[in-house]
Amino acid sequence: MTEATQRTRYKLVIVGGGSAGISVAARLLRQSRALIGQIAIIDPASKHYYQPLWTLAGAGVVSRESTERDEASVIPKGAVWIQDAVTKFFPQNNTVMTTSGTAVHYDFLVVAAGIQIDWGKVKGLKESIGKHGVCSNYSYDYVESTWEQIRHFQGGNALFTNPNTPVKCGGAPQKIMYLADDSFRKTKVRSRSTVRFVSGAAAIFGVKKYAEALQKVIERKQIETIFKHNLVEIVADKKQAIFENLDTKAQVAMPYEMIHVVPPMSAPDFIKHSPLAAADGWVDVDPFTLQHARFPNIFGIGDCTNLPTSKTGAAIRKQAPVVVQNVLSLLEGKPMTERYDGYTSCPLVTGYGKLILAEFDYELNPRETFPFDQSKERLSMYWLKKELLPRMYWHGMLPGKL
Repeated sequence: MTEATQRTRYKLVIVGGGSAGISVAARLLRQSRALIGQIAIIDPASKHYYQPLWTLAGAGVVSRESTERDEASVIPKGAVWIQDAVTKFFPQNNTVMTTSGTAVHYDFLVVAAGIQIDWGKVKGLKESIGKHGVCSNYSYDYVESTWEQIRHFQGGNALFTNPNTPVKCGGAPQKIMYLADDSFRKTKVRSRSTVRFVSGAAAIFGVKKYAEALQKVIERKQIETIFKHNLVEIVADKKQAIFENLDTKAQVAMPYEMIHVVPPMSAPDFIKHSPLAAADGWVDVDPFTLQHARFPNIFGIGDCTNLPTSKTGAAIRKQAPVVVQNVLSLLEGKPMTERYDGYTSCPLVTGYGKLILAEFDYELNPRETFPFDQSKERLSMYWLKKELLPRMYWHGMLPGKL
């Protein structure tokens, strides 16, 4: 884009053109005409994905293509898209450096860089993903391999993993397992199968109300659960998964016919090694204002931050108005008044046509939207996820209307 290459100074720079970056830009432009042409979004991606539907794509319900749009189509009018990647932050100079060697200057910075998927941290995973019975919903390139494995499964051990790191949508690792169990029953292979959830976490879910509901699902479906075991290696030629017991550090080998792998995830490397990072590598922000802990003209939002809540699109939808209002307040020389309470949501698909809608805050208290018990499995909530939420995303959240 010629405008982007000619200009290197903006009132506001947003690092990341995912759901957080786009929705913040759109909201700012809707609320302040003075920012038209003054916002730059830096992101190298040519495509934009609605990733929450990848669970249903992996279960054969929707096509992966339905989750994809051109990135250019979601850049809000009035913002400048710099199709490049940020490599370094220089907060003392209000500057970011890009891969192309361009220094981009800002008055305010919003870091919305998402989460890094560390495929290479599980030995043998990169070489075996998409074949040898190994699949994952955490990649557009491989999500179809999940449905291939599920529909051609003939029985034996089906493993579903969850790492001991934060992940995008903490419920996703188990959702595909419940759908696979349903499919195995339809194809009459479940009676000769073992379905096992092997998780690096200590429990099935962090909120008591929903954990109790999920435990009933697990018991009904006769799923085996093993906690505090982290996947460290795939031995594809032997069809073995090697887990580390996080308490004893002993290694445990488990055979499989199919394994759905959720790879470990972390803050993007260019953030980990920057002045913006907290000790754990994530962007260091105030949990309520989302302002950076050390640089007052910098804000963080979404999966790249150290906010103590689940990393979901629903959380971003509640964080974006807080970032926008607080940035606008500072631009006008006023004190910040907006606060984020940690709200997040996880639509927990428990089978074809069944869903538990978990909604909660920083205190792990349920924050339910509907006037009924959302811990019960419901067809209506399944249709909410499948049909309504994608429309809300493309036509409401991204354009800054919701």
